Amino acid sequence: MMRIVQKLKLMRQCKGWSVALLVLLGLGALAQKLPTRDEGLFQMQIRDKSLFHDSSVIPDGAEISGYLFRDTPKRYYFVVEEDNTPLSVTVTPCDAPLEWKLTLQELPEEASGEASGEPEPLDQQKQQVTVDEGTELFTYKGNDVESYVATSTPSGLYQLELLSTEKDSNFKVYATTTPESDQPYPELPYDPRVDVTALGRTTVTLAWKPTPTGFLMGQPVQYCVVINKEHNFKSMCAAEAKISTDDAFMLAPKPGRDFSPFDFAHFGFVPSDNGFGKDRGLTSNKISRAYAIKSKASDIQKVCIGNKNIFTVSELKPDTQYYFDVFAVNSATNTSTAYVGTFARTKEEARQKTVELKDGKVSDVFIKRKASKFLRFAPVSSHQRVTLFVHTCLDAVQVQVRRDGKLLLSQNVEGVRQFQLRGKPKAKYLIRLRGSRKGASTLKVLATTRPSSKQPFPSLPEDTRIKAFDKLRTCSSATVAWLGTQDRNKYCIYRKEVADNYGEEQRRREQNQCAGPETRRKSEKVLCKYFHSPNLQKAVTTETITGLEPGKTYLLDVYVVGHSGHSVKYQSKLVKTRKYC
Repeated sequence: MMRIVQKLKLMRQCKGWSVALLVLLGLGALAQKLPTRDEGLFQMQIRDKSLFHDSSVIPDGAEISGYLFRDTPKRYYFVVEEDNTPLSVTVTPCDAPLEWKLTLQELPEEASGEASGEPEPLDQQKQQVTVDEGTELFTYKGNDVESYVATSTPSGLYQLELLSTEKDSNFKVYATTTPESDQPYPELPYDPRVDVTALGRTTVTLAWKPTPTGFLMGQPVQYCVVINKEHNFKSMCAAEAKISTDDAFMLAPKPGRDFSPFDFAHFGFVPSDNGFGKDRGLTSNKISRAYAIKSKASDIQKVCIGNKNIFTVSELKPDTQYYFDVFAVNSATNTSTAYVGTFARTKEEARQKTVELKDGKVSDVFIKRKASKFLRFAPVSSHQRVTLFVHTCLDAVQVQVRRDGKLLLSQNVEGVRQFQLRGKPKAKYLIRLRGSRKGASTLKVLATTRPSSKQPFPSLPEDTRIKAFDKLRTCSSATVAWLGTQDRNKYCIYRKEVADNYGEEQRRREQNQCAGPETRRKSEKVLCKYFHSPNLQKAVTTETITGLEPGKTYLLDVYVVGHSGHSVKYQSKLVKTRKYC
């Protein structure tokens, strides 16, 4: 208080209160129409670092950001030059509730008279300036955006004192003596509520009335939507603090109209002569045209959507409650106003009919693209182990198995897989199968508690491709090879003539590993044979297919048949005979 009074007294010699504020704030309120000044004197003052030692002065008509340490009050000052002046002060808490108080301070006689320009001894200053609590005008405690508004105030020095008793916290302050013409914050419509117009399992559509600030006053306004699962937010800075707690401390505003040198001092930066640290790499708070911020830790999203007033939130979880807030943001000044937020619970996931599995019986399962299917296995007798066989016919399928609610297995399965699950008396098993993103899925599933040396599905090697030998290709034959296993299985090879333009998409449609040899024509069969090898390194067999026509393309398929008759098809192979021999 003493230093501020002395400094203001010194600067009033030059150009009065307006110049004093301008020097203190480092051009912080460029948008205001200020009195003319002595440019040479002003440049001399702005280079004097001692003038910026105390930066707790609020500029007229600009929002500033600040930081409070817990239980450590902070004071800001604001000058009203003339009596009967309107005054508006707005405080926005971000991280925690704040206590703030606005008082009118009495200025000493010496502060309002002419000064000699010579510094006074410190003892004399202490005798002249006495501690004065001032006249209390307004107090508030909470986390709402609150304002003090007066249509007529006396001239003098106004003190704003802020305190955070819960934790270190960010805040914003805006003060102006021209509240009617400034309108720093976007105005809310007559109905400021956010409405839920459509509700789905994973989507919620929101709508709200546009702010008059944009379409009536022509100011650049965009909307930002915040989605989270905990609660609604009363200000955008509160939402941003929740999004990134670690980075919130370093969100110092870029030098400009919403800049206070005090912010840089507390963040550890020393104001420089060439723009208060503009080369320090400090980032601006300005909002880009459209962007999204996500925070995995707090599960909160912020999406800025331009000037649209309808927005559909997607990729939500079914049967989950979400809170939605909309903020109108002045893109030029970065000031924002909160609509009245809302909340909604997404619809439950459609309950699907659960398929009952019988012990030792194969079940055919069809799953739509990206859909899920539930299977239930409830053994009638006590058991120590459950063997689960899954045979995917097309693309990979995600398999989840729970025993009495406890997750036992979660894997992606392609081809034929066998799983051994530990059993419990009277246990029930729920199997969830999730389809592929590429298309519909078909598979075969078998669950059994019966120990058996013979598996229902044949064993497969890790590589189920068919290899064609180009050097052994003739006008009427083709030689191919494929891998086997240590189990003795039956292998059948089939051929089918196809057009020369037969492509990958056609081959994929026919690549159903569950379709067995019984679906093929007898004329397409080449031969069947049994094969195995105790040594996996030597488990490979070859076969020469004869009776082919010159220059023709053929699709070759190999089926391996298990002991119970279930078969699995290897990956198809295209071969073309030589045209001239």
